[in-house]
Amino acid sequence: MEIDHEPQLQSSDNTNINMTQQPQDPRIKDYGWWFRVALYIIFLLAGQSFSLLLERLYYDKGGNSKWMISFVQSCGFPLLLPLICYFKSKENFKNIFNINDDSSSIIKPKNFSIYLGFGILLEGVFLMYSYGLQYLPLSTFSLICSTELGFNALFSFFLNSQKFTALIFNSVFLLTISTSLLAVDSISEDSMDIHRENYILGFVFTLCACATFSLYLSLVQFSFEKVIKRETFDAVLDMQFYPSFIATCACVVGLFVSGEWKILEKEMKEFANGKMSYIVTLVCCAVTWQVCYIGMLGLVFEVSSLFANIIGSLVLPLVSTLAVLFFHDKIDGVKSMALILAIWGFLSYIYQNYLDDKKPKEVKSLCLGVSKGEVEISFELS
Repeated sequence: MEIDHEPQLQSSDNTNINMTQQPQDPRIKDYGWWFRVALYIIFLLAGQSFSLLLERLYYDKGGNSKWMISFVQSCGFPLLLPLICYFKSKENFKNIFNINDDSSSIIKPKNFSIYLGFGILLEGVFLMYSYGLQYLPLSTFSLICSTELGFNALFSFFLNSQKFTALIFNSVFLLTISTSLLAVDSISEDSMDIHRENYILGFVFTLCACATFSLYLSLVQFSFEKVIKRETFDAVLDMQFYPSFIATCACVVGLFVSGEWKILEKEMKEFANGKMSYIVTLVCCAVTWQVCYIGMLGLVFEVSSLFANIIGSLVLPLVSTLAVLFFHDKIDGVKSMALILAIWGFLSYIYQNYLDDKKPKEVKSLCLGVSKGEVEISFELS
């Protein structure tokens, strides 16, 4: 009797092991994860769209300080203090996000060096974007920004082990062609009375800013995974707060070293819509940029830098359309073709993301089938 029951008990144990070890995707059941991702997407789309429109308004109504625009892109970091104080409470964080965290609120030396490097890198990005936005129509600026997706694919391949498939290559190729069309179109570009030299300068600065910002996003993902290793929302807030503080300090130094601080009072007086409109425009711009960055970093943290850039590229057609409506930017045949190619490249990336999302489900179904087969065999043996 003991010998007869022993195989049955062993088979039962194997059955339990097979059933408990089968691969599961926790995100399918984690509705909190889907809620956070959806919230970050809204933050990114809304924040980036309104930020670009407000910066374009600043330049169109008489603003001319590139350091001031760089300043407002980072100076809104004190708005994060209430969130940081709230989410530093472990119990509140567990209740909302259901994640354990034993980390201290004190900045570690290695984290400080990361924040310092990212802050300086961001300041360079902000300044280059400011030059680009000043010298380019918003529709052209937005289309050039579509190259971030291609740059991010390259950096993600080397830094984040991102697979470089045929669809991703197709997306990079289309976005490169799209940008090249805009460069060729610079000869006949006369929107907003921009000189050819300024147009080319803005084009180069914007392209360099896209590459640098894509590198920044890939480095952020690498830091989350390899250095910080904290699966908490306050890690996202820290990654936004401290680099923004460093970037703001660098902007203040730049304002005084460049001498642009002397023209700010005159710029405020001569602003087309008045002093109050000048202040409100800059304040709203600072707030919307912080909303945008929380969404961007949240998507990098929850998914990947590649996914964050995919969602960010959704802003480009929206901003280009709004620029035509509110700022009377021109959309000629070349820009239309560039826009179509950019959207085509974006859809290629989305389809690749769809294929990648199907693979875990297929693997799971296959493993479930194998497990069921093992269960049937174990019962037959018993």
